[in-house]
Amino acid sequence: MDKQKKILESALQLFVEYGFHGTPTSKIASNAGVAAGTLFHYFKTKDELVINLYNRIKGELNSYVYSQIDSNDTVEVKFRTLFNHTLYWALKNNQEFYFIQQFHFSPHLASIPPDEMVNQTKPHIELFEQAVREGILKPLPADLLLTLVGSHVYGLHQYLAKAGFDKKRESEVIDQAFEMIWDMITI
Repeated sequence: MDKQKKILESALQLFVEYGFHGTPTSKIASNAGVAAGTLFHYFKTKDELVINLYNRIKGELNSYVYSQIDSNDTVEVKFRTLFNHTLYWALKNNQEFYFIQQFHFSPHLASIPPDEMVNQTKPHIELFEQAVREGILKPLPADLLLTLVGSHVYGLHQYLAKAGFDKKRESEVIDQAFEMIWDMITI
């Protein structure tokens, strides 16, 4: 494994366990088995490391969920696919998803350039806007709808991660939760 990848994996593990402020770069470097200078060769600051890690993970999540979408599906099926596969990815990649949540509720979120944030949310926003135009969703701002659904996903992930259900029950709960959020945002 290359050194940069070791640093990122170490940072992910430690940030999730100890938080951003509780994780010094020296601990990340030591845990990765590299010198502190090596860490700073790849990432000039800890903030740069945090942001880089977030962009990588968010990119992986978005690539995965959008690869599951069939452009010919109905809006409801697209929403269900996004919802379900976000949760399945999150449950399979717990540390990564916890990191995304941690990042979203930290001052680091403001460090993401606006154009990058638009790129990360654009497909979601476009789907919400399309559904509002077609009279499927309540006429609310797309960013509000995205926030409502995102909060639902975060909460459901935490519940499922702690519940320890088998795959069948997990799938049932995800389907029930989708129906609840769908009923809430649709006309």
